[in-house]
Amino acid sequence: MQVQRVVLNSRPGKNGEPSPKNFRLERISLTPDLEDGQVLVRTLYLSVDPYMRCRMNEDTGADYLSPWELSECVDGGGVGVVEASRCSALTDGDVVTSFNWPWQTHAVMIGDGLQKVDLQMVDGHLSYFLGAVGITGLTALLGVREKGHVTKGANQTMVVSGAAGACGSLAGQIGRLDGCVRVVGICGSDEKCKALVEDLGFSAAVNYRGEDISARLQDICPDGVDVYFDNVGGAVSEAVIEQMNKGGHVILCGQISQYNKDVPYPPPLSDKTQEILQSRSIMRERFMVLSYMSKAEAALFELSQLVKSAQIKVLETVVNGIENMGVAFCSMMRGGNIGKQIVKISD
Repeated sequence: MQVQRVVLNSRPGKNGEPSPKNFRLERISLTPDLEDGQVLVRTLYLSVDPYMRCRMNEDTGADYLSPWELSECVDGGGVGVVEASRCSALTDGDVVTSFNWPWQTHAVMIGDGLQKVDLQMVDGHLSYFLGAVGITGLTALLGVREKGHVTKGANQTMVVSGAAGACGSLAGQIGRLDGCVRVVGICGSDEKCKALVEDLGFSAAVNYRGEDISARLQDICPDGVDVYFDNVGGAVSEAVIEQMNKGGHVILCGQISQYNKDVPYPPPLSDKTQEILQSRSIMRERFMVLSYMSKAEAALFELSQLVKSAQIKVLETVVNGIENMGVAFCSMMRGGNIGKQIVKISD
């Protein structure tokens, strides 16, 4: 059978901004003759995520991430349906997901490497398995719970950077549900600010492209900042940390503003910011969701209940067609998405 796939065409370079031209669409022949343990899947949805920028380099800078190879098929989070199976655990029609899904319209995969999903967990919104009821939701929920130290009744203020993105939009809502009296989002447009406040229940939002972050935070966080969910890094994060209270907590989740630069992870902070962290006893801890997968099953069930009961609202930006994978990825890296960036491959 003829299928389409996306391969890595070129590398942007450690200090380069990725371009859709870094990806190439190919048509290949796929032999559907399965060996024992294999399944043929049709891809429904693929995910593009900030960490993938690191995989575009020869050295990802992280021992848990392998680089994509030139002229080889790219992979990431995916959801699809089984069309043929020689795996005892999976049958035709099963919906499955994986962290290592090839960017192909159809693929032959090892059945044991796939997770069968329960459609009732997402009320049929299958793309949610790549976002709110998937690894993104786990990152938001467990990041807040494990590193945020949110306590009901403690009059805490949380700030989230990258707040209109896949993870940030969920983290802010979880912080509010867990007891923060004030949740402030930082994002890159007035449209996103409006969505955070009107759709997701944030207390306020700051457009870092059009407003003075420090001045706005002083105005809307009169009691200072206790918890900072950091998806961005750079100047935005240094402005937030400057407003933080003694004994506060920084959840170091991502540093998307730094991913196109050749700097170590996590990137170094200025001397001034380091002094603030030390003098105010602010805990800045890196959060890696893969270290907490023993808690994933219970957390995914909770996320499912929160989404189905509309206590958490899910925002998505959906692009159609495997030929637009590179465009969707580069748009996401520039902040072109609101909520989770998804590419729909087939019905």
